[in-house]
Amino acid sequence: MLKVESAVKEFSGFRAVDECSFEVEKNTITGLIGPNGAGKTTMFNLIAGSLKLDQGEVYFSDQKVNHFAPHKIARLGLARTFQIPKTLKKMTVLENLMLVPSGQSGENIWNSWFRGGKVENEEKANAAKAYETLEFLEIEHLADEMAVNLSGGQKKLLELGRALMADPELILLDEPGAGVNPTLLNKIAENILKLKERGKTILLIEHNMDLIMNICDLVIVMNDGKHLVEGTPAEIKTNPQVLEAYLGEKSA
Repeated sequence: MLKVESAVKEFSGFRAVDECSFEVEKNTITGLIGPNGAGKTTMFNLIAGSLKLDQGEVYFSDQKVNHFAPHKIARLGLARTFQIPKTLKKMTVLENLMLVPSGQSGENIWNSWFRGGKVENEEKANAAKAYETLEFLEIEHLADEMAVNLSGGQKKLLELGRALMADPELILLDEPGAGVNPTLLNKIAENILKLKERGKTILLIEHNMDLIMNICDLVIVMNDGKHLVEGTPAEIKTNPQVLEAYLGEKSA
């Protein structure tokens, strides 16, 4: 589903990502972990196209995409969320979701004037899809709530809902558990597992090791911009290189 080959990204001579390579298999949940400053979010930005590689390649579904604009990569079936949710605060939860589908007829003023029936039918279809997404996330009771009034965990769920409205094949989740209370964290974990059951592929950055260990099929560890090791959660949990990277000293 995703292949990163020898990725390099420098900022003023500093290599945030340094010859990093890894693959993500279809219909899996893969964790991308590492200490602060390891290059994880920079890697997400490179995959999604919001940063350009200095060297290396990114392939999505066997298609090289590292020269594509972010919107083109998204239309191929890749969606992402952000550590700090980017909700539209002055719109309702439902409106936030209904804005996502691209190419809506109502965006053209000509259609609004002369093809009102087509615009109305699309609006109804988008609303139905949005309600279905909210029901999947179990936040349908918040449909008419202004996004600004949501808790941190609810905003994370809305962010995930916005990604789902684009019908992605691969979803990049940037710290879905950050700042979320335990109850909502469990709900987010359940939703990620349900997405896998629906055939989706997930790559997530996360510092909550319990979440990583409980839901991931494979864990990739970055350190100093490099691919350090990868393995099953059980293998990563006891790997001496991983312990050294996190603790800053060699394990006995």
